[in-house]
Amino acid sequence: MFNLFILLAERLGIIMVLAFLLVNMRFFRNLIEKRTLKSQIWLTIIFSLFVVIANLTGVEITNSSEVIMPPIITGLPQSDSIANTRVLVITAASLTGGPYVGAIVGLIGGIHRVVFGNFSDYFYIASSILIGYLVGVSGDKVKGDKLYPSTFWVAVLAFFAELIQMTFIFVFNGIGLVRLIFFPMVLLNTVGASLFIEILKTYLSNERQLKAVQTKDVLELTDKTLPYFRSGLDFASAEHVCCIIKKYTNFDAVGLTDRVNVLAHVGAGEDHHIAGEPVLTDLSKSVITSGKEKIAYSKEDIGCPHKNCPLAAAIVCPLQVNDETIGALKLYFCEPSKLTVVEENLVRGLAMIFSGQLAIGIAEEQTSLRNEAEIRALQVQINPHFFFNAINTIAALMRFDVEKARQALLQLSAFFRSSLRNGQEKEVTFKQEKEHVDAYLAIETLRFPNKFKINYQINVPDDTLLPSFCLQIFIENAIRHAFKGRKTGNVVIVKAEMVSAHHFEIAVTDNGSGIVPAILQKLGKKPITESKGSGTALYNLNRRLKGLYGTSSQLRIETGKTGTTFRTKLPLRSAQERNS
Repeated sequence: MFNLFILLAERLGIIMVLAFLLVNMRFFRNLIEKRTLKSQIWLTIIFSLFVVIANLTGVEITNSSEVIMPPIITGLPQSDSIANTRVLVITAASLTGGPYVGAIVGLIGGIHRVVFGNFSDYFYIASSILIGYLVGVSGDKVKGDKLYPSTFWVAVLAFFAELIQMTFIFVFNGIGLVRLIFFPMVLLNTVGASLFIEILKTYLSNERQLKAVQTKDVLELTDKTLPYFRSGLDFASAEHVCCIIKKYTNFDAVGLTDRVNVLAHVGAGEDHHIAGEPVLTDLSKSVITSGKEKIAYSKEDIGCPHKNCPLAAAIVCPLQVNDETIGALKLYFCEPSKLTVVEENLVRGLAMIFSGQLAIGIAEEQTSLRNEAEIRALQVQINPHFFFNAINTIAALMRFDVEKARQALLQLSAFFRSSLRNGQEKEVTFKQEKEHVDAYLAIETLRFPNKFKINYQINVPDDTLLPSFCLQIFIENAIRHAFKGRKTGNVVIVKAEMVSAHHFEIAVTDNGSGIVPAILQKLGKKPITESKGSGTALYNLNRRLKGLYGTSSQLRIETGKTGTTFRTKLPLRSAQERNS
């Protein structure tokens, strides 16, 4: 029995070596991470080969209980038996691929055992199928939401599988053979199945830990490089990005290119891979042209024309935006042995994220340009009605008071000068906005002497920013619509007060007659043509407020029979902060 134990231990070593080789193959690891029909088919094929090897490398036991150990068993007399690791393989197949994989592997193992045993001991077919199916079903129940059962349960199921096998042998071959092989086979196959599954779990666990570390590295690099990629792919941003990657990785050189030129190269070979010059290596040119990553393990594969180039291994990935290659990320080693799967996965992850960052940067730039163009177009729509009214007023004044007409013309000139100046900016300071409003009020006072009074209650610094033309629109709306039929006693109060440490509120209140409900529900939400201009101006202003600061800054309107208040909450920012 001891000799049989030693011989079976040697055979077990063969299976463990094969398990070690398998788990080092990415193809096999991908099969065991998720159970699909395709993975089950491949696992059936792989473990079927294993179970055949287990039969061929068994230990032959003659009818007289003599132990024979040929290198490979090619044929077995009907009177002889075989001790092997077949049940171990079937158990491993069941726990890895499920009950159907285990049953099919058991069927193939049982048929092979019958065929090369000169068509004897047919019970092995039934026992192997039963073991494969029962172990698979039991394993799925005890593993819960994990990929494999615990080591304890693997040992229990392997022991259970051997008991089934021994029961069949006892029934069909008697107690003699069972007495000889029971303890060696039960012990070794139980330990072997536990080791086999433990090898798989250990490698998968290590791979997950490695992926977690890689993800952490990629996220850290992403965080540090994001501001540079957001500004676009140019020489300055590329230089910063390459320096960051070089600092936080073990690559010997890092490079970035656009479709034609080297944007930056940091590290080994920087004496001839120079920013601003055309891309040198055949490898990079191929990646830019094809849009597919390439890996090089020699200087010849890199294809640098500089004969003293130290770069001997590289992975180059395309940077793509909207399925178009706009450049390449290149990472190099001076020794090919340093380029491992770890570095390859890291570079792939970086290239994907950098491409995403560039796409976001381009999208943000286009959105900014589009919004700016839209805002400028909206600003142009603010003043036409006021311009025509002012011209009419000046024309009327010229008939009886030329000096007032001259003053009005100067005020109009000042108004449009400030309009042109403020119209160049999305935001202006309170001081600039008040100067613009004062020019507007001077002209309106000429048209309507003593009709209204403006009361300012500004409790924020003069250099606080607000949207250009904001106050002018509120005040113009009050003057034109709040005081219909009233020639005196009309007051507009303009307040600006802090509402938190980072926000202030503008509130423009009149003591007019309020807004009718039919117009109120539309005001600021859509153009109101019947309001002769101010409805459109408020609508445009509300769009600007939401576009610049978000929905929290949109117009809020309170109205009643004794007046109306327009409110907006804005972030507290100074002109100095904007320019810094």
